[in-house]
Amino acid sequence: MPAARLLDLTRSLRRTGRVCTGVDRVERAYLDRFLQDRDVPAFGVVRTPFGYLLLDRDGLAAFRSRLNGSLAVGRVGAFARMALRQKQPQVQARTDARRHALARCLPGGLARMLRKHLPPDFDYYNTGHSNLSERMFTSVTSASGSIHVLIHDVIPIDHPDFQRPGTTLPFRDKMKRVQDHADRIIYNSADTRKRAEAVMQEWGRVPEGIVSHLGAIRPVPVKSELPDGLPPARPYFVTVGTIEPRKNHAFLLDIWARLGPNAPPLLICGNRGWNNDAVFTRLDDLPPDGPVKEVPNLSDGALAALVAGSAGSLFPSHAEGFGFPPLEALQLGTRVLCNDLTVLREIIGAHGTFAPVSDVELWLKTIQSWENTPPNTSNETVFAGPNWEDHFKTVLSLR
Repeated sequence: MPAARLLDLTRSLRRTGRVCTGVDRVERAYLDRFLQDRDVPAFGVVRTPFGYLLLDRDGLAAFRSRLNGSLAVGRVGAFARMALRQKQPQVQARTDARRHALARCLPGGLARMLRKHLPPDFDYYNTGHSNLSERMFTSVTSASGSIHVLIHDVIPIDHPDFQRPGTTLPFRDKMKRVQDHADRIIYNSADTRKRAEAVMQEWGRVPEGIVSHLGAIRPVPVKSELPDGLPPARPYFVTVGTIEPRKNHAFLLDIWARLGPNAPPLLICGNRGWNNDAVFTRLDDLPPDGPVKEVPNLSDGALAALVAGSAGSLFPSHAEGFGFPPLEALQLGTRVLCNDLTVLREIIGAHGTFAPVSDVELWLKTIQSWENTPPNTSNETVFAGPNWEDHFKTVLSLR
């Protein structure tokens, strides 16, 4: 029988009730797969403000139902109410996890709990860049487990200027602990592996690594979920992603300023992030009847509908670890214009159109051409993209 699997779900617990990011979806894909493989013992661990919870297969299924919103709301316990800083969905999810837990412990009891309840030689998977702590790693090792960590990117180390203040050093410390303790690192792209291993080479040990592209599930457009007034009546463009410096929204605002008042509509689909006051000011100063619109808080179905109906999806990002938005746009049959990043060429290849952001004229020319040229939406042009089945064949077949 394959080794038992222990999935760290700390990130999913903390982000319950929030819009899923790409990293969130990866952790949930692992949860789905481990529940699907019924011949392999499956467990989950979550870190809470009070210690750790251990879930068995039934607990994992209940946790997944909570993430899906299909679990009935239960009574919030006294311990959960003590964590007043957390929002109600997170408090409720933690209460449910406690209710369905196989075991629980204070921080100092983690290793003992794992030794008691998990079979020897289990595999611990951390896919969410969360709970990468010394205690977690040493506890797994002392319980005879192997440590497998999925690294999504090392952008905070490569590009510290794009990060929230105070986040670069903690991220570096996390990666140093991964370098010290991981038995195997799973990389979402060859580009991420190259960058991460270059960092670790400077520190000394480079753990065993494999590359396995993440799966992408074609989004489902739901036009009925679109806000009033959308989509625009004329050909329009979209850009998808949190409004943060790395995503380079300032570049698109400059492009649209060059295009002038008769420019096609540009829909900026994403919530405001951090460290981007100059761009926020420009967005606040946009004329209400101008071509550029900020469209936050869209449902997945509404976002897919806007992307699918657009003349093109624009992605001038300075750096990526994988790049779900351009991949998903291509799955919807939408043209994609990207900054010329190595990782995007790896993931979407010749299906995308690439232009370095240093070549403003090429961006202008492409946007103007696409505005006046309907996309070819025949089935032959739709990009399937990588899938989860192939990802797990690589990750799990080597165990």
